Amino acid sequence: RNRQQRLPLPIHPNARTPPAPLTMTQEDTQAPVNFWGEHPATEAEYYAAHGAEGESSYFSTPDDAGARRLFTRSWRPAGGGAGARPRALVFMVHGYGNDISWTFQATAVFLARSGFACFAADLPGHGRSHGLQAFVPDLEVAVADLLAFFRSVRRREEHAGLPCFLFGESMGGAICLLIHLRTPPGEWAGAVLVAPMCRISDRIRPRWPVPEILTLVSRFAPTLPIVPTADLIEKSVKVPAKRLIAARNPMRYNGRPRLGTVMELLRATDELGARLGEVTIPFLVVHGSADEVTDPAVSGALYEAAASEDKTIKMYDGMLHSMLFGEPEENIERVRGDILAWLSERCTPAATS
Repeated sequence: RNRQQRLPLPIHPNARTPPAPLTMTQEDTQAPVNFWGEHPATEAEYYAAHGAEGESSYFSTPDDAGARRLFTRSWRPAGGGAGARPRALVFMVHGYGNDISWTFQATAVFLARSGFACFAADLPGHGRSHGLQAFVPDLEVAVADLLAFFRSVRRREEHAGLPCFLFGESMGGAICLLIHLRTPPGEWAGAVLVAPMCRISDRIRPRWPVPEILTLVSRFAPTLPIVPTADLIEKSVKVPAKRLIAARNPMRYNGRPRLGTVMELLRATDELGARLGEVTIPFLVVHGSADEVTDPAVSGALYEAAASEDKTIKMYDGMLHSMLFGEPEENIERVRGDILAWLSERCTPAATS
């Protein structure tokens, strides 16, 4: 089941043209209530229009040192009455500086209308969850918190026997691999990794002697937002109008990365890079060849090194980092279709009426 595929996408005339700088007028910066615009007026109406249902709540982590609160969301196929069961459960993890309430929802709604039940939480320091914004000094705590939430969902009686998949974008892909490496074999039916941050790309990684200086300073001031980085929206999102939508996210962190967060990401991705050969979970990796945020070559290294018997990688020529939102719609639909096909092959058939 090992599959390696490179997908040429001569779809968009500007696919190989660097994105234009993001410029915003005062009118542009007035954030809409929803990422899809003014209509439908509510989330419930948006979900219904796309064949899904959704709800949100808070989850308190079971921790002797004091419970932490994660903001969570779930999405299910619309019209699921008593006894209706989804094809599988998909546990989703967002990327750095992002959250689960803006454009991240679009993929979850797509999967829900395709028969899957999806669950996600804002990471600590992100969105509506606990913690200083964009401060993640210990990914082990984040992994433990997410795992507690995911397992609480799996234990529900109505979910008994359903296959469970992990799904992660960017930093979320790294967290999915960390979850896999810290849980028993067979706990997960597979993982979908979208442009995973298995290592910080050399194209945005601070140059010497900056890392050495940051390491020293972070010991005394880990929350300082002073790490120099490129504009992630500009480097991630290809379509100019979508760059404006991404920038309007009221929960998005737009400041410079905090020292403690950057040092922890470097530590975690260094660990992952050294442990790629220990990966045994079935997985699909999708990555754009023009990604300048996470390194497509490292996804290739994961594919080559992983011990998984069932592994697939698909590289899309000309795509940037935001593959499931920032590309032209025809590109997004192609990636979505590949993800759906991979999941469908590994779970129960879709219900028929």
